[in-house]
Amino acid sequence: MRYLSALFAAAAVRSALAHPGSPHPDAQGRYTLEADGIKAQFIPYGATLTNLFVKDASGKQQDIVLGYDNTSYYPVDPGHPVYNAIPGRYVNRIGNGQYSIGETVYHTEKNDGPNTLHSGTNNWSYRVWNVSAVTNSSITFSISDASNSSLGMIGRVDASVTYSVSKNKWSISMDATSPEAKTPLMLTQHTYFQLDAFTRPENRTVWDHTVYMPEAKRVLVADANALPTGEIATIPAGAIDDFWSEPHQLGFAADQAGFENHCGTGCHGYNGAWAFNAERNKSATVLTLKSMYSGIVASLTTNQEAVILYTCNWNDGKSEFKNTQGVVGQDKFIPRDGCIAIEAQDYVDGINHPEWGRLSKQISGPGDKYHWASSWTFGTA
Repeated sequence: MRYLSALFAAAAVRSALAHPGSPHPDAQGRYTLEADGIKAQFIPYGATLTNLFVKDASGKQQDIVLGYDNTSYYPVDPGHPVYNAIPGRYVNRIGNGQYSIGETVYHTEKNDGPNTLHSGTNNWSYRVWNVSAVTNSSITFSISDASNSSLGMIGRVDASVTYSVSKNKWSISMDATSPEAKTPLMLTQHTYFQLDAFTRPENRTVWDHTVYMPEAKRVLVADANALPTGEIATIPAGAIDDFWSEPHQLGFAADQAGFENHCGTGCHGYNGAWAFNAERNKSATVLTLKSMYSGIVASLTTNQEAVILYTCNWNDGKSEFKNTQGVVGQDKFIPRDGCIAIEAQDYVDGINHPEWGRLSKQISGPGDKYHWASSWTFGTA
């Protein structure tokens, strides 16, 4: 732990020297960005968002993302839930721990049953990124990922993520190149939300959070290990995965047959990928998350073609939320179903499904430029 604290401190010193007069990190190594109605804090480890404060319907600031008070715990948490970090270089699952480019088959680390998750256990969410630029309203983290530093990920990748805030808005932009060789490249910001900030005394789950995705009428059908089978199915109105026909609470289908184990063996709720309509306005909102308790509304725009929803089924009830959250006098434990992770990205395991036509989006090489952009706008109901 002392080593990690020293590592964070050294990174902060390098940043201060490189950017004299710019905002400096606090004692926990957090950089703070502020604008009207929003405050966001970040650390170099995993290019991670640690805190995100927005106003609820009563005008009170609420910290609406999961994380830790002690930033030294991010690298040593054995569960490593990827709280609000940037995994990479290829996010989500790679089926059977392998993929092909041309005639060459590459093998990746199987760290999620028979599959690879987020490129394995040395992915970018485990790395300390460099602070390349910082102002009061934006920060840029960068990483140079050596070839095969994650098993089977061939060729160096140079990448950066820029976080910025403006009035009631958090924007994220990522750019990457692979100058040496063709390699899988698909990124996301892995954000865990709890719009009530655990302040609802009688209920800490997200089942009454409402989701609306009018542009997401298709779902990638998955097997018991949450790996897409290859089928992309149209979602009927009222089905378990229907968030397009009208806004639905996340728990609206809890009484339907199939809700239990819907997201894999032993998993109820959601841990899957929705595909957006091919013809859509990419500057328009594709997802709205809302809590009627806090009144907070979060609206997503993205240039990506799919989104992952995960309703925290595997939380064991032993992890605690932050001191900035909760109700005084109550315990601080996060229950099963106590949060929702929302990850804009391309189609899961698209490198193993050429029939989807995603290879040009997910394989990058010399001369290619990868660009990912999303933003969250916050308001109240």
